[in-house]
Amino acid sequence: MRTSAFLYPWDVVGDPDAAARVADLGVQQVTLAAAYHSTRALTPRHPGHRIVTAEHAAVLYPPGPGRWEGRRLRPHAQSWMACDDPYAEAAEALAGAGLQVHSWVVLAHNSRLGAEHPDTCVVNAYGDRYPWAPCIAQPAVRDYLVELAAEAAVRGGTRGVELESCGWYGFAHLHAHDKIAGVGLGDAAQYLMSLCFCPDCRTGYADHGLDADELGRAVRRALEPAWSGAGSPETGWSGVEKLLGADLAAATLRWRTEVARGLQESVVGAVRAAAAPGFQVLLHADPAPYRSGANVGVDPEHILSVADGVVLPCTGADEAREAVLGPFGGRAGVLAANLTVVRGMGGSPDTLEHDARHALSLGANQLRLYHAGLASDPDLAAVAGALSRLGR
Repeated sequence: MRTSAFLYPWDVVGDPDAAARVADLGVQQVTLAAAYHSTRALTPRHPGHRIVTAEHAAVLYPPGPGRWEGRRLRPHAQSWMACDDPYAEAAEALAGAGLQVHSWVVLAHNSRLGAEHPDTCVVNAYGDRYPWAPCIAQPAVRDYLVELAAEAAVRGGTRGVELESCGWYGFAHLHAHDKIAGVGLGDAAQYLMSLCFCPDCRTGYADHGLDADELGRAVRRALEPAWSGAGSPETGWSGVEKLLGADLAAATLRWRTEVARGLQESVVGAVRAAAAPGFQVLLHADPAPYRSGANVGVDPEHILSVADGVVLPCTGADEAREAVLGPFGGRAGVLAANLTVVRGMGGSPDTLEHDARHALSLGANQLRLYHAGLASDPDLAAVAGALSRLGR
């Protein structure tokens, strides 16, 4: 059973003990960030720093100037690490410790892109732009994401890639100083708040028999009870149908599914064209097709015909794992159960053995551990113990 731990390059660069420490956990692989969104991260064991502030979405390697010359949308290089190519330096150290390295590439989640190019953003039914969420229906955005994936995924010494946010991003976002919890929105209302009304999406709705103005009014009417706090939040796709009506809901999902599938097929194709044979391509995914965010909603049969497999969110109760892994049951491909092992981020390292065995019983064939660089020493000790028992 292959197990991989997530890491940032800054967890490794400048710490001569980092690679061996990760290998000693009992993992065989590291999923190493190559293109990532803005974040503020702890480095609890690094000898040179305790906090890294990645001020904007960036690639963690030098972007190829020839690839991006003349393009309006292009990635920004990182500036918070002193070395020229932090990804390569970290990958070399990890490989030297006997770990296989796969890249971790975040695509449709980029606040700097939205700030510099507001026209690329998702626009909700109220006309509000989401600068963190580029609209994947826009040709220029799609072209940028495909080119970024091909460059960021296939770095030297890398044997595969995990693509995060390879689909729609929407309302939900861990934003700095977030102040959105005053009204409880179930995932049905969040779907409505994630529908995009930019010019390209308005045209797309029309192609699916929808009048965008009428759809916008319907969305706003459906959300009125949420703003007034009337009733409990609706959840699931049945909740979306209840709020918006089954026909309207289905038409919006058809459009969004068409766009997301096109992006995923193009991205995976571009990565495979750039990589050597045998390069593994996985997507962070969720089997509920209407979901947006880091783990994009997919149809299991379709996505496993495109990529080599998926990384699925499996932290939480047994019922949560069953809901995520069940739709993938019996299908060929990599099914990696992603388990958060940082207590302070809602993870449960003390139940890792149980959670992993349960995921494996449901059809998972690999594990992902989020996140070895952020975890405390007691968290990592619990991880090492659980992996040791699982390997017996």
